[in-house]
Amino acid sequence: MSQPTVEEAMERVYASLQADNTDLDLHIATLKAALAEAGAKEAVFDPARLAQNNRSGRKLMQAYFRQRGVTVKFAAA
Repeated sequence: MSQPTVEEAMERVYASLQADNTDLDLHIATLKAALAEAGAKEAVFDPARLAQNNRSGRKLMQAYFRQRGVTVKFAAA
């Protein structure tokens, strides 16, 4: 089975966030592997697609992902 692209992995993370964080750790690990394969250092998420699009929700997401080895940035509005 081939490794998903960064975009595919991010779509899975968005879906997981919308589904009350179902399998989120698995999708973060997939995203981490896809970033490493692509040579990228960080994932850039669209804040409008987040379940908790407020400052505390974004900071919580950044901290949670950072603990699992993924740096998260947010696209400018």
